[in-house]
Amino acid sequence: MQNREKSEYDSVISSYFGDDQVTALISLKVETKDADVIAEAIAENDAVDDVYLVTGETDIVAVVKFETYAQLKRFLVETVTSIPGVKESKTSMVVTTFKKNGTLKFEEAEIGLEDQE
Repeated sequence: MQNREKSEYDSVISSYFGDDQVTALISLKVETKDADVIAEAIAENDAVDDVYLVTGETDIVAVVKFETYAQLKRFLVETVTSIPGVKESKTSMVVTTFKKNGTLKFEEAEIGLEDQE
């Protein structure tokens, strides 16, 4: 992807998800022998809320939060891909939160809408 196309792509992503806060789930396939060390390295970043060793198609799942999409992108490109033993990463960005820490978020949204009427 050329620089101009990349910049346009980044603008579209930022406009879609907004710049309020970006929450993402990063799934990593790693060398099994390095899994603990990789998980610990990821966990050291302040933007990382949770890190899990999991079973299934991926080995590690991290929940991250950044102020902007650009910060998330920089973390992926400069930090995650530079860790020895990381074979593959897939990132899913959170669009809407329905429940967090045991609290239903969609009820809060409905209450906010009712207050505006």
